[in-house]
Amino acid sequence: MNPLTHYGELHKLFDTNFLDYTSYVIRERAIPDISDGLKPVQRRILQTLHNMDDGRFHKVANVVGDCMKLHPHGDASIFSALVNLANKEYLIERQGNFGNIYTGDNASAARYIECRLTPLARETMFNRDLTEFTDSYDGRMLEPVTLPAKLPMLLLLGADGIAVGMATKIMPHNFQELLMAQKKILLGEEVEIYPDFPKGGLVDVNGYNQGNGRIKCRARIEEKDEKTITIKEIPHSTTTESLIESVEKAARSGRIRIMSISDYTAENVEVEIKLARGIYASETISALYAFTDCEVAISPNLTIIKDDRPVTIGVNEVLAFNTAKLKDDLEKELFIDLERNREKLHAHLLERIFIEERLYKEIEECKSYEAVIETVDRSLLPFREMLVRDVNREDIERLLEIRIKRISRYDIDKKKKEIKDVRSRIKEIETSLKDMVRFTIDYLDKLLAKYGGQYPRRTEIKAFSEVEVRKVALSNLTVGYDRDSGFFGLQVKADEDNSFSCSEYDKILMIKSDGSYKVINLADKLFVGNDLAWVGKVSDKLLFNAVYRDGVENLCYIKRFKMPKYILDKEYRLFPEHKRSTILFLKTGEGVWVRAHFAPNKRARRNYEDYNLADFLVKGAPAKGKRVSPRVVRRVAETTPKEENPRDEPPGLFGGTNE
Repeated sequence: MNPLTHYGELHKLFDTNFLDYTSYVIRERAIPDISDGLKPVQRRILQTLHNMDDGRFHKVANVVGDCMKLHPHGDASIFSALVNLANKEYLIERQGNFGNIYTGDNASAARYIECRLTPLARETMFNRDLTEFTDSYDGRMLEPVTLPAKLPMLLLLGADGIAVGMATKIMPHNFQELLMAQKKILLGEEVEIYPDFPKGGLVDVNGYNQGNGRIKCRARIEEKDEKTITIKEIPHSTTTESLIESVEKAARSGRIRIMSISDYTAENVEVEIKLARGIYASETISALYAFTDCEVAISPNLTIIKDDRPVTIGVNEVLAFNTAKLKDDLEKELFIDLERNREKLHAHLLERIFIEERLYKEIEECKSYEAVIETVDRSLLPFREMLVRDVNREDIERLLEIRIKRISRYDIDKKKKEIKDVRSRIKEIETSLKDMVRFTIDYLDKLLAKYGGQYPRRTEIKAFSEVEVRKVALSNLTVGYDRDSGFFGLQVKADEDNSFSCSEYDKILMIKSDGSYKVINLADKLFVGNDLAWVGKVSDKLLFNAVYRDGVENLCYIKRFKMPKYILDKEYRLFPEHKRSTILFLKTGEGVWVRAHFAPNKRARRNYEDYNLADFLVKGAPAKGKRVSPRVVRRVAETTPKEENPRDEPPGLFGGTNE
């Protein structure tokens, strides 16, 4: 065989099989359907519980075993899906240990726990008249294509799934808010709904884009006292175990300081954090949000199956689809109910005529069954206008099945009441069908009145202020500068005057005597030379007071400037480069006075002058500054005026005279 032909056949085989596999995984395992919001395994579990339903609890092991008749992927996937669905509390009622969604503890074995459908599920998820069935995987049973859900289950339950080439991450929403939103849609009003998580906590929905986008979830943290913090609710997608692990990791890396952390979670979350000496709750809460899973970011992705195809849409579109489907399903139910009541009225009227008009006596002389049928049919002819529809053979056979005992005890008044009740019901249905919007809203109101109180909002919607990591990070690192060797960094040993504390997020500003400066990241050990005039942490609050000699003019200038803008590791200059240009004095803060010592001059009254640097304007770092004097300055030193002015402590090293 030609190698190219062989390759082509193999490629075709892989393409066909892979596409079949991809389609199967997307539609049959990972992505939920927009109609009922369920994945196939969830749908099969609910159908199995419905088939078994007798009002009592069933062993989960029995439910899993029965569900295997519909689900081809084994008991483990069924059990985990059932536990997950039961813990959402809407459709499956639990009895026994189904695990703990807060701590992440697993459920007990299937043989020890029990479940059954909730009243909400019985009322809103099943109607055989509206359900389309298909053969199960082995052809022995029928399973629903989708369930006739009357709730927007897709948004109520939420979903996670990873398929081939796509994934879905749908956030759960609040029961009451979803039904209220459906009412607004029916009335033509705008709706806006946001996620609600079973674990509570706080959520910032500023980035939530109709089921997509990005949200931030936070734990609810309370300050028990200044040395104790209590976590009362946790973010979605976390457990107390994972949250505690993240806190301990942050403590080990020195980002926060704690003395102990204890988990007292049972029915409700309670994680207690004791703080280390010198650390207080008010300053630690922000650090917990910055460095631990007390704040997590989630990127929702609303990908679903619609019309047998995967699509990514918005929450409002899903809700509008579910609302239109609810209205259509309720209308179909009304038509079915109307037809059944008409049939019931027809049967009541036939029975009443047959017995009250004593038509049964006319068949006494008939010799054959066919003669009986013909006689009854003929005897009913005068009463056809009183009936709902024409009489058929089945109607006649049903009349002939009435026993003599029932005829002898026939109650005319009771039959009249039954006929009146059926007519009343028919009129009620016909009235409802004339205004399906009002009927659908009434249906939603009944659900809200009956079940809404069981499902209050648990997650508080709140806008979060950004936690700046640099501001909440502990200054637990010490950097030093050895002027003799010219090295600077975390591993450089230096005395107290030549070292300072910082955090791992701080940037370092270094200014050399020749007027060059740059900003760098923290380093373990870096050669910077022995001519640093100032080094310290970058801060927007820095205010520099500098006196420098311009080497070209041989004159000195005073300049004041704030922390300059920078690009990391790029070198800048405070004044033009010249071999004689140098910084004579550099100090940060307000209230700085300096004394400039001039070259001796016999004609001058004195050879120095004092300057209050607050008298000089604050300009940009590249500005030339103001000339000190036309005389040559030999040196500059800090001085104290007669009345001392308060001044800020310098946040760096080596500020002052450079003689």
